[in-house]
Amino acid sequence: MQEEAFPQLVETYYAALYRFALSLAKNPSDAGDLTQQTFFVWATKGASIRDGSKAKSWLFTTLYREFLRGRRRSGRMVAIEDLAPSEQEIPEVETDLVSKMDAPLVLEALQEVDSTFREPLTLFYLQDLSYLEIAEILSIPIGTVMSRLSRGKAQLRSLLAQKAQGGRVIEFPKQGARS
Repeated sequence: MQEEAFPQLVETYYAALYRFALSLAKNPSDAGDLTQQTFFVWATKGASIRDGSKAKSWLFTTLYREFLRGRRRSGRMVAIEDLAPSEQEIPEVETDLVSKMDAPLVLEALQEVDSTFREPLTLFYLQDLSYLEIAEILSIPIGTVMSRLSRGKAQLRSLLAQKAQGGRVIEFPKQGARS
């Protein structure tokens, strides 16, 4: 990509990258730093990309890797496999409650979803990326993307149901249990 294309690239992708960074970092300052670092990396290494249509995927992948690099330094990384079995399986929630939610409440609840699940949810629903693009960005198999999206949606539904009930914790029957 040519040097004069850089301002156009920033104009096109800055807002989407910042939103993704904010969903990861949960902090506007850190999100801004991540986004700027991503464009810095592009400025230093982006010329090596021959196909300009791959710029979006490259930028999101770079931002995610910069985020992971920062988390590794802080030692707060948790893999889904390290979660307790009860945290891996999220109970189903009545969908009528969720359909009555407004966007700010949904975005607030999304920030409470475990980052393992929030990352693919954000990329899929807010950035309109395909499973394959998400798999490339997160460096995980496509099956893992689908699994995390499914579990993330379930966790998001549960959080939204709690918010709809005024913050009260809702007890769900265990899967397979009969009422």
